[in-house]
Amino acid sequence: MIRHTVAFRLRHPAGSDEERAFLAANAALGGIPGVERFELLRQVSPKNDFTFFVSMEFADQAAYDAYNVHPDHVAFVQGRWVPEVVDFLEIDVVPLEG
Repeated sequence: MIRHTVAFRLRHPAGSDEERAFLAANAALGGIPGVERFELLRQVSPKNDFTFFVSMEFADQAAYDAYNVHPDHVAFVQGRWVPEVVDFLEIDVVPLEG
């Protein structure tokens, strides 16, 4: 299992139509084949400047690799993520063995 997580902050004002449209487009990624346990969350800790958090799981590296090259993901990254996200932190983790 691979858990793919990203904390991020948008260019758009909080509560704006642009923010809502971006989040809806982001949520649609949960429908890509191989994506499991998709969550889109609001970050509430005052300890960092990120606003949102997305988390999803993949059964294995092949499923994660397929997601990364899926046309819907590629289009989202190029058309929405790159122009609309100000800052982000991506963390991919796997369970500890043992």
